[in-house]
Amino acid sequence: MSDCSHIRLALFSDTFAPQVNGVARTLDRLVTALRERGGEVRVFTTDDPDATERHGVQRFPSRSFWAYPQLQLAWPKQREVRAALRDFRPSLVHAATEFGVGLAGRRAALTLGVPFVSSYHTSFTAYAAHYGLGALAVPGWSYLRWFHNAGRRTYCPTMAIVDEVTAHGFTHCREWSRGVDSTRFAPRFRSTAFRESIGATDDTLVAAYVGRIAPEKNVSVALDAMRAVSASRPEAARLVVVGDGPFEQTAREAAPEGSVFTGRLEGQALSEVYASADVLLFPSTTDTFGNVMLEAMASGTPVIGADVAPTREVLLPGRGWVCKAGDADALAQQLITLIDDRTALVTMRALALQFAQSRSWTAVWDTLFADYLSVQRAGSVREATSALAHAL
Repeated sequence: MSDCSHIRLALFSDTFAPQVNGVARTLDRLVTALRERGGEVRVFTTDDPDATERHGVQRFPSRSFWAYPQLQLAWPKQREVRAALRDFRPSLVHAATEFGVGLAGRRAALTLGVPFVSSYHTSFTAYAAHYGLGALAVPGWSYLRWFHNAGRRTYCPTMAIVDEVTAHGFTHCREWSRGVDSTRFAPRFRSTAFRESIGATDDTLVAAYVGRIAPEKNVSVALDAMRAVSASRPEAARLVVVGDGPFEQTAREAAPEGSVFTGRLEGQALSEVYASADVLLFPSTTDTFGNVMLEAMASGTPVIGADVAPTREVLLPGRGWVCKAGDADALAQQLITLIDDRTALVTMRALALQFAQSRSWTAVWDTLFADYLSVQRAGSVREATSALAHAL
C-alpha cells in the first residue's frame, strides 16, 4: 500500500454513510483506505436521522430536494466552513457533489488557496429527463462545467464518462475506477436453500435486480421483460428484486407472479442473493458506474445491461451482454435464449468472475492517492513560484 501520510483530505459530499447508495459506499471506502495508509480525512456532509456520531465527520442541517426527495441538500455557512478548514489544515479539498455541501467546499478551497479536486458521480442531465426537467440539460452542463473546471482534477468512474464530460468542455479529467471486495462477494455464497425458498429449482433461471427501485433506474424495462418471459416460458424463470425506493409499490404490482421483493439487504444475505442468481439485470441508462455489476460478477453471476457507454465498458468484450437501452423485448429475448441454452451462461460466468477478480480496491486506491499527491505537489510548486515572483 502507498504511503499517504502527507495527505490531509477535506471531503465534501451530500451523501455519506449510513446512507446506502453507490456514492456513499465508495466515499466511505475512500476514507477508510486513506486512513489505513496514514492519511488524515475530515468529511463534511448532510445530516441523517440514522447517523451516529463518528470521528472526523461533520454534518450540516439539510432538507430533501423537491424534484428528487432522496437527495439531501445543505447550505453550510461559508464562515463556518472556512473556520473548519483552517482548523483542519487540509492539503487537498475534494468535492464529490456539485450542489449544497460541495459548493461550500469549492468556494472555501478557492478562497483559502487549498488545492481543489472534484469527482463526477451522477448524470444529473439524464436524471433531469426522467423527472420531466429535460429543459435543464443545456444550462445544467454549463453549471457542471463551471463547477468542475475550477479544480485541478475531475475524477470520473469510467473512461466513457471521461470522454462524455470532456466533450462538454470539462478539463483535467482522470479515471477513478471502482473495485470489488472478493471476500464479500464470491461464488461460495451460492445457496440452494435460498433458491428453494423462492421456488427455484436447478433448472429455473433466477434473474436478480439489485439497487434503488426508482424510475431513473429503468426498473420498468426489467419488469416488462420478465412478464414477457413468464408468458413465453411459464415457471422457467424467477425475478428477485433487492432494494427499496419510490417506485417499489408500482414495481410490485407490475412484476410477474412469483417475483420476490426482499427489501434492502446487507452482509451475507446480499452476498447469497448475488451468488444464487443466474443473471443480474442492469437496465439503468443513468448510472456513471454500476457498482452492482462488479459485485454480481465477483459472485460468479453474469450481467445483462443496457447498451450505454459506461455499461459497455464493464461488460464488453465478452464479460456480459448488452441489450438496446429501454428495449424490454430485446431483454426478454436474451433471457429466453439463456433459458433454452445454458452453455453461454456457463462460459460467461467464468469470464465475469475472472474480470471481477482483477478489480482490486487496493489498486484503485493506490492510483487515486498517487494522483492526489501529484496534485498537492503541483500546488506547492505553484505557491513557491508565485511567492518568488512577488519577492522579485
